Amino acid sequence: MIVGESLREAPPTVYELVGGQSFFDDLVNRFYERVETDPVLRPLYPSDLRPPRERLAGFLAQYWGGPPRYSETRGHPRLRLRHMPFAIGEAEREAWMKHMTAALDAATVADGTGRRLPDEIRDLMFDHFDNAAAFLVNRAD
Repeated sequence: MIVGESLREAPPTVYELVGGQSFFDDLVNRFYERVETDPVLRPLYPSDLRPPRERLAGFLAQYWGGPPRYSETRGHPRLRLRHMPFAIGEAEREAWMKHMTAALDAATVADGTGRRLPDEIRDLMFDHFDNAAAFLVNRAD
């Protein structure tokens, strides 16, 4: 660095742009409200949905630039390995995407304004979820 050159601030993370942890908590809560009554997905989850809610919200917050709490408590995400015990086919993938897309489409920035999630961020998240859901398919229907 040249002496006197000003340091540039890092661009804000998605985590910061959406309002932090409360955005991810709300997104995951909306998602799990739909999972609770889904005949395809509900059998894959434990009776108490609190732990998976907390894990998913923590993972997503960390993934999108938030604090590394997920890794501090759970270690490396190892997404595919953690999902191997569950039979995930196209029906499960489609159900998961349907509910996550609905949760994402209802999302607002967690800043108290009720402002809709910007399209660029919504599209970025959708692409991530779509790719991750495809990656986790581990059986043919």
